[in-house]
Amino acid sequence: MAQRFILNPVSYHGKGAVKEIPGEITGHGKTKAFICTDKDLVKFGVVDTVTKELDGAGIAWEVFSDVKPNPTIENVQDGVAAFKASGADCIVAVGGGSAMDTAKAIGIIITNPEFSDVVSLEGVADTKNHAVFTIAVPTTAGTAAEVTINYVITDVAKQRKFVCVDPNDIPEVAVVDPDMMQGMPPALTAATGMDALTHAIEGYTTKGAWALSDMCHLEAIRIISHNLRDAVAEAKSGTPGSGREAMALGQYIAGMGFSNVGLGIVHSMAHTLSAHYDTPHGVACAMLLPIGLEYNAPACGDRYRNIGQAMGIEGIDEMSTEDANAAVCAAVARLGQDVGIPTVCEGIVEEDLSILADDALADACFPGTPRDADKATVIELFRKVMG
Repeated sequence: MAQRFILNPVSYHGKGAVKEIPGEITGHGKTKAFICTDKDLVKFGVVDTVTKELDGAGIAWEVFSDVKPNPTIENVQDGVAAFKASGADCIVAVGGGSAMDTAKAIGIIITNPEFSDVVSLEGVADTKNHAVFTIAVPTTAGTAAEVTINYVITDVAKQRKFVCVDPNDIPEVAVVDPDMMQGMPPALTAATGMDALTHAIEGYTTKGAWALSDMCHLEAIRIISHNLRDAVAEAKSGTPGSGREAMALGQYIAGMGFSNVGLGIVHSMAHTLSAHYDTPHGVACAMLLPIGLEYNAPACGDRYRNIGQAMGIEGIDEMSTEDANAAVCAAVARLGQDVGIPTVCEGIVEEDLSILADDALADACFPGTPRDADKATVIELFRKVMG
């Protein structure tokens, strides 16, 4: 069976990479950029770093800063209207996963207007045209939305998130500049970093994993597990350092892999917590990852030992499979605790568990779970993060 692997046509990495944005815009014959971002990034001057480069090159731009932390159907539709009114011919997404997800949905609908209801994009939509030319500039080290073919939108009326998977949405250019991530506070650094680790581990253990994705995920696990604590410490001290730079690369490499093979039960459950309780996605993933690891262990053969080797767990090679599995689960839980991730989700009550399980089972990430799970099982897993 043929295996498909999709990446950005072009990506730039390293300090000062934002300087490459004007050349990519003019080189593709574009003249005005629609900057999709959020109000905080405008307020704190992060977007200015990009607009100064555009101004220096004489490129016109307009800012759409109404992106919400969990972008909604209405949010996307407002963005589509704003893009049409702007006269722009390309998109520059500046922000975390929310800004890039919003930009992807806007770009797809502009070139495929038959999907303007947004809801019809759920799952694998049969879009015919690639999205508007897009440059993605992440300001967090976690979602890797700049390199994936996925995006997530919230349906407020139904209290659910839905995942869209579409090769036509991948940004033509990713600009991964660690300088753009220097403003991340410690809690966000920790949450997005644990999201990236979840991508790498779930991508490595998902049913669709294969040799090329394994290479990406094991390297991402190594980079993230060895640098996340330092990145959080740098965020606390306000001092730039190697931890932040390493995390910028590690999260991108994780995205290279999971975008092409899928995720699993942790992400399906995390999407559900975010939709119902507005739990930050990275926090939800971090709380659930040790629980999902423990559940999936019997179906993963010797893969946890390989994860342990990448994490640098001492003595992992000599352990039995069961002990190696337990050591990996403990190491992941300890990493989350060390960077300040909570272990319970406030707000969950017994009466919610049935609908939470239904939503998780219906999530597009769930089929990748290596060990089969029914509704009763998922309910018990959710119960483990109840306050």
